[in-house]
Amino acid sequence: MNLGISGKLTRATIQSPLTPLFLLAAILVGLLATITIPREEEPQIKVPMVDIMVQAPGLSAQDAVELVGKPLETIVKSVNGVEHVYTQAQDNGTLVTARFLVGSNPEDAAIRISEKIEANKDRIPVGIPAPQVTVRGINDVPIVVLTLTPKPGAAGNWNDQALAELAGKLRTEITKVDDVGLTFITGGQHMALRVVPDPAKLAVYRVPLGNLIEAVSQANRAFPAGTVRESGQAAMVIAGQSLRDAQDLSRLTVRSASGASVLLSDVAKVEQAPTQNQAHAWRWAKDDHSNWNMAPAVSLAIAKRAGANAVTVSEDVVTRVNTLKNTLIPAGVEVSVTRNYGESANEKANELIFHLALATVSIVVLIGFTVGWREAGVTAIVIPTTIMLTMFASNIMGFTINRVSLFALIFSIGILVDDAIVMIENIARHWAMNDGRSRIDGAVDAVAEVGNPTIIATLTVVAALLPMLFVSGLMGPYMAPIPINASAAMIFSFFVAVIIAPWLMVRFARKTLAQGHEQHGGKLGAFYKHYASKVIATRQSAQRFLTIVGVATLVACSMFYFKAVTVKLLPFDNKSEVQLVADLPEGTSLETTSRVLEQAAAVARSVPEVVSMEAYAGTSAPFNFNGLVRHYFLRSSPEMGDLMITLLPKSDRSRTSHDVAVDLRGKLKTIALPVGGSLKVVETPPGPPVLATLLAEIYGPDEAIRQKTAAQVESIFKSVPYIVDVDNSFGQPRPTLKLTPDRAKLDHYGLSERQLFDSISALMGTQVVGYAPRGTDRDPLPIELALDQSQRSWSASLAATPVAATSTGQLVPLGELVTARMEPGGQTIFRRDGRGVAMVTAELAGRYEAPIYGMLAVDDAINRFDWKARGLEKPTINLHGQPKDESKASVLWDGEWEITWVTFRDMGGAFMVALLGIYVLVVGQFRSFTIPLVILTPIPLTLIGIVFGHMVFRAPFTATSMIGFIALAGIIVRNSILLVDFIRHSRAPDRSLRETLLEAGMIRFKPIVLTAAAAMIGATVILSDPIFQGLAISLLFGLASSTLLTVLVIPAIYIVLRDDGRPLAEPHL
Repeated sequence: MNLGISGKLTRATIQSPLTPLFLLAAILVGLLATITIPREEEPQIKVPMVDIMVQAPGLSAQDAVELVGKPLETIVKSVNGVEHVYTQAQDNGTLVTARFLVGSNPEDAAIRISEKIEANKDRIPVGIPAPQVTVRGINDVPIVVLTLTPKPGAAGNWNDQALAELAGKLRTEITKVDDVGLTFITGGQHMALRVVPDPAKLAVYRVPLGNLIEAVSQANRAFPAGTVRESGQAAMVIAGQSLRDAQDLSRLTVRSASGASVLLSDVAKVEQAPTQNQAHAWRWAKDDHSNWNMAPAVSLAIAKRAGANAVTVSEDVVTRVNTLKNTLIPAGVEVSVTRNYGESANEKANELIFHLALATVSIVVLIGFTVGWREAGVTAIVIPTTIMLTMFASNIMGFTINRVSLFALIFSIGILVDDAIVMIENIARHWAMNDGRSRIDGAVDAVAEVGNPTIIATLTVVAALLPMLFVSGLMGPYMAPIPINASAAMIFSFFVAVIIAPWLMVRFARKTLAQGHEQHGGKLGAFYKHYASKVIATRQSAQRFLTIVGVATLVACSMFYFKAVTVKLLPFDNKSEVQLVADLPEGTSLETTSRVLEQAAAVARSVPEVVSMEAYAGTSAPFNFNGLVRHYFLRSSPEMGDLMITLLPKSDRSRTSHDVAVDLRGKLKTIALPVGGSLKVVETPPGPPVLATLLAEIYGPDEAIRQKTAAQVESIFKSVPYIVDVDNSFGQPRPTLKLTPDRAKLDHYGLSERQLFDSISALMGTQVVGYAPRGTDRDPLPIELALDQSQRSWSASLAATPVAATSTGQLVPLGELVTARMEPGGQTIFRRDGRGVAMVTAELAGRYEAPIYGMLAVDDAINRFDWKARGLEKPTINLHGQPKDESKASVLWDGEWEITWVTFRDMGGAFMVALLGIYVLVVGQFRSFTIPLVILTPIPLTLIGIVFGHMVFRAPFTATSMIGFIALAGIIVRNSILLVDFIRHSRAPDRSLRETLLEAGMIRFKPIVLTAAAAMIGATVILSDPIFQGLAISLLFGLASSTLLTVLVIPAIYIVLRDDGRPLAEPHL
């Protein structure tokens, strides 16, 4: 007998003393890899985003685009690796963001941008400051957030400032932990020496504001002025002194217009007090008696270094905090861990490892009941060995333990055991023949018999999976662990099956009873014969069966058209946090924003799953990966607010976080928002984040047409019931107080514009003129020159503020030198890749939650709308790629749709490549061009089960469902190969085709059913995961339908194509 590669490998190792050593080494390296490999909840997607912030003082948004935005775009776009360039221009400033290709190195990205800008700095316009370049990537996302709040009834005055000071000290301690990366503090105020000018007293004491500014600025100067020789020594000379406290500052003298000296405390309020930044944070939390308590809050966000283990870093940070309690952290302050991605990653990894073990045990039990318990024991060693080898390979290739890589192992566990099951079952069958061969010869012959088709079958699964590695875009690195880990597992499983399995069988399954392995498949074979004989009885019955199966497949495909099964990129995950984002009209006060957030918090407190929440008004909550892409960390205006809601752990609630979010969204409709305001419910997206789930980009010849078209598209969005949280990118004009200098009067009084502008800046803004040191372990106090927030309104008293004095000593009030008027400012202007764009954003909730259905509804409404009646041109609709012609209005769909389009396009291409690869492999095996077509025929049959399964579970067909479909192609072809190979070897002139088909089917039916059952067990344990439910459904139902149909369809095809006309005779068993 020709042993082939498999038989030769088995012959060489079945009695070798190296085989057990190989087994031991495989388990040891695998265990080592499992212990050392970093753990994360999700795969780390590197999407470097480099922000270039440019101040453009005095320029409108439109002028900033022309003078700063467009020249900077051309520079940035020329940098190698930049995929998209986004520009956001507002009055007085521009932000240009360069998004690099997925997988780029963030540090390299920042260096390339900085070097390119430096090389072109001669193009920076006069009066424009140098650009500030910052890079943010996945490693800047905080993995731990500590929120400091005073305990109810705590002693001491724990206000925003005291908490922020404590958070600063705590940050210093936390940075001592290994592998801690970027840290930042959100919320709170800082202690400062505040100088608050009093306009009335300045007038009484005849002190111009300019003199006060100069006195405070110059008084806190100290610098090295050289060296002197004193008493034979060289001494350093220090000129000036640093102010220490408010008393030092209040004793400063200021020169009045008449030349008299006036104490600073006579014309200004001087105090050591918290700053009055336009930001506020507070926390609501349940106590032990389920009562809600509110307290001021400050959050400390902690990221990890690149490549560090999130689980280890988060554990070390929490341990460090616990050791500091009652020492640095007073007993009256509660430090709550409001985010711990390391802990959630560890929980997810442990849960999936448990599922992995459960699947292994279930498959072992299956083998025990169907083949034999000694064979089950062999399987119990084979599966962990293969998994250990795969973990080792995964670690070597730089992957981490995360939900995707572990799911790859769980779903492949049912496939990787196939090789071993086929080998074990065939060895047992050969031993049961009792034909005089030794156990070793029988085992080698058994392996050789199914060896070549097993190699091809293994390679077909690899050929089906590997092309998925070439999915581009943001989903590429998210999905990469699946083809890599599953393919590695398949290849390892083959070697384990032909080396370890026979070695174990010879040693531990010697007493296998002949009666346990019937020649023709036993009861399963008889079951198969009962139905298969009816299908292949006549050519007409075979044709009828194939027709019914074909129609069933077409009906299954039509379910997508009739929306009985919807299509979505990925379903929502079940997280423990939900975020509310408040975007109120430009110019809204901090108090109004806080009131809206407080109303939202009151609504959230009525939801039973909510345990705590942190509100941030005028600042942003610590950002997650979603916030990184959406640039939430730049949210720092008074009209902006965030509410981070923490839910009960998944095990303690019956509803998913998505169900809670939908419920919350409905309840939030009762809150009355200012016109133009929006309150969005933002869920952590599964997989790659986008600017919005539903995003319409409106292009056109000018900004006015873009905004008018966008406003109409926005109203169309709102008319669709399942499109929610609708907003736009341009907002409303920000109310602006314009103070225009009267140059004639400036000349008349002999004053410079600089003097005037410095005075205005001190009154209306906040000037830090220096720092007052406070000694060891205490932060220096900034010396701030600013009015109180309550004074900042244009009034007669403010206009009467003396800002300068003439040479004759005459005081000149501010109101005499400027003309004040309120007017609307400019609106935010967006550009993408060199084209002006207005955006309409929304989420989906309700009947449909995939963007494609919202897009279809909006497209239909756009086509039906009477655009001419509104004086607008009907926009053309583009599904992919920016418009070539910007002279006409157009709508480009982006957001989740763009990732969906790229992912399913690439996966469709991967599927075609997989089919071609499988076809080539099978042609090589069978030396025929037609037999491979027969073998590939059952692939579409998987759709019958897949569609049915998705309908039963009411689940959308997702990217993971598509992965399951592609993987099924390899699994089903594998079964087909084993069946067809057996049919070819069983053909004999003295036997009819029908007898051959029945015998081959009866013998192969048992291993085919066993391998399908094993893969289905692997799928069953991941059925509860929201994201990978689609994969589980595809494998579970697709395998069930296609396995049963494959063993009937292939014989039917043989009868239709090669019927020899000989009727079915009762085979001699």
